[in-house]
Amino acid sequence: MKTLSLIIPAYNEEDGIAQIIERALTTQAALRELELDLEVIVVDDGSCDHTARVATQYPHVRVIKHPRNRGYGAAIKTGFRCASGDWLAFIDADGTYPPESLPNLCRAAIAQQADLVIGSRMSGARSEMPITRRVGNLAYATLLSLIGNRVVRDTTSGMRVLRRDALKCLYPLSDGLDFTPAMSTRALHENLKTIEVPIPYAERVGRSKLNVVRDGVRFTNTIVWTALTYNPVRLLGFVSLALAAIAVGVGLYIVALRASGVTTLNAWQAYALAGAAVCGFAGVSIFSLGAMFNYLVALFDQQPIKRGLFGKPVFDPPLDRHFGWLGIVLVIGGVSLSVSALAFALNGWDLARLWLYLLASALLVIIGIQLTTFWLVMRVLDQLAQREAAARRDLEDAEN
Repeated sequence: MKTLSLIIPAYNEEDGIAQIIERALTTQAALRELELDLEVIVVDDGSCDHTARVATQYPHVRVIKHPRNRGYGAAIKTGFRCASGDWLAFIDADGTYPPESLPNLCRAAIAQQADLVIGSRMSGARSEMPITRRVGNLAYATLLSLIGNRVVRDTTSGMRVLRRDALKCLYPLSDGLDFTPAMSTRALHENLKTIEVPIPYAERVGRSKLNVVRDGVRFTNTIVWTALTYNPVRLLGFVSLALAAIAVGVGLYIVALRASGVTTLNAWQAYALAGAAVCGFAGVSIFSLGAMFNYLVALFDQQPIKRGLFGKPVFDPPLDRHFGWLGIVLVIGGVSLSVSALAFALNGWDLARLWLYLLASALLVIIGIQLTTFWLVMRVLDQLAQREAAARRDLEDAEN
């Protein structure tokens, strides 16, 4: 018989903790049908009220106290550390999540051999979630789906079941309220089998501790920065593609104007051209930076690059391997264009007819130098990664 350890983090929840404990204990019979014993652990996170006193009235519930408030995530991690179960679960103490759904989550985890099961409030079940939070959760899920190349419906759910073995892939995790979006992001990028099971969602008991604006910004930062430590080129690549699209669109517009005989731009067109040049340069810089960061991540993780702009490497060899010769070609093209413009000027062409050539020449040379520089850096990082891999192989051979 395996054990499910249910962690209930609680901070000033004296009004709701008794009800959530009692409801959790009623699931024991259903869990036994799944050959699971239930262990309930309440972690009182430095409460100023009688939360711990209420919880200790239940003899089959273990109560752990933090001497001071350390945060939502810290309380859950304390529970994980003290738990004895093969399966771990956590649920909020405010009555918003239904403990009665625990058997359903466990049943799905066992049947589908999942590493992580998320009780999804955004999958069609009855929900009393305020509209502001619903919009926010939809935004977080959309962001993570785009970054992770997999559909996610609820990134911040506070009701989950996971295998204990999965913790080694999920850690480190935040001590604060952004514990759950960090877990979702890491689980996705660690390729853990994650499933979502619809659950109803109720109004909380007592006052909410979530600040929609402050914590919303924190959740977004957590998702973005965690994803950047796994596959930087995907997130930065989307930004660079958007900038490149702006640059190409404006560039084609200016070329069309020039082809129609227009040699003088109005104020808006001039500003658009300047903006397009900046967007083009920034787009190449950001994409190159993302590709270089992927080498750093691979070197740090001591494994080959296994992700890319589309979730996994598409080109073989990778696109960044072409940065060197492509940069040289752009520099040569830019210099040639500049020389051609000078020749036209010496033959009497007015500057109004040459400004576009000069601007394109400068941009090509700058981008070419930039690509060549990034290529050199990435080749050095690649050599370092190969050296580390060879050293590990030699050490393993020597030990054998």
